[in-house]
Amino acid sequence: MNQLTDKTDPITDQTFNKSVDLNNKKKRVEFRFPIGNFKTNYQQAIQTLTGIESIRLSEVIRQHQAKENIKPIKGVKNIIAVASGKGGVGKSTMSVMLAKSLQQLGAIVGILDADIYGPSIPKMLGVNQKPESPDQKSFLPVDADGLQTMSLGYILGEKDPAIWRGAMVTKALMQMVEDTRWSKLDYLILDLPPGTGDIQLTMIQKIPVTAAVLVTTPQDIALLDAQKALAMFQKVEIPVLGVIENMSTFICDNCGHESHIFGQDGGIKMATEFEVPLLGQMPLNIDIRTHMDGGTPSSIWQNKHGLNIKALKIALRTSQNLAKLPIKFNLTDSLKLHKI
Repeated sequence: MNQLTDKTDPITDQTFNKSVDLNNKKKRVEFRFPIGNFKTNYQQAIQTLTGIESIRLSEVIRQHQAKENIKPIKGVKNIIAVASGKGGVGKSTMSVMLAKSLQQLGAIVGILDADIYGPSIPKMLGVNQKPESPDQKSFLPVDADGLQTMSLGYILGEKDPAIWRGAMVTKALMQMVEDTRWSKLDYLILDLPPGTGDIQLTMIQKIPVTAAVLVTTPQDIALLDAQKALAMFQKVEIPVLGVIENMSTFICDNCGHESHIFGQDGGIKMATEFEVPLLGQMPLNIDIRTHMDGGTPSSIWQNKHGLNIKALKIALRTSQNLAKLPIKFNLTDSLKLHKI
């Protein structure tokens, strides 16, 4: 019996549930989400919770179930869609933050810029090159400091408009997803266009999305639109891992005063009302704006920056909640289980 199942993770403040597997006999705990530099903290916490000394920790990120009858994407274990009901809430910024943080934790991560009408990921990552096509049929993902990335912005150019109808948008996106040679990704972050219309619905019905993350600000209007996005995922039976409240507060650089300029605790209220986890709150901060506009995300999402611990905990909670979902079984998995 896994005696950690109903215990609270002291770092994420979430229940462990199926995100870890404890083997008492072998004094071993298998984490099913990446833990990176938190390994020492977890070592001490698990020993305290179980009373087992010299316990060994390992990490195995598994592939989880997506909707039936949707062809899996080769080279990708799990797809996390990042969505918002409206534009301007920092969805793409939070997508980059999540990708960089999961990468810091030790996962192999990719990011697909599915915001066809406003592909901002290339600028945020500081990469501007056309993807290579070795066989003139498929694309190699563009490397961005270790992230595997793909965006229409690489192909069209930063300022070229995408004046397309819905069917053309969906076709272009599916080509980017299916024709990109993703390699051994633990997570592919899918930065969706804002809104909840036919384009967004068609995308998540055709792509094998594992789960979704919602981004909102504390404003009432943003929360209303985020609730529409939540309803969209519930309609198509895609699990929602939680809500990120962006621009939650503003802290004055001069006096340190904290202001709730967009409202207060909106994300918490939404999470409570709809029974989804609050993954974290990210403040309105000049460094985020500067480094996202400058294409230097590693300068903020790194251990030296004060906001990095917030970002890492958001990534921990996200991947931990995904690890609780049903896994995708195949014959190889079955054989491994029998050996154990």
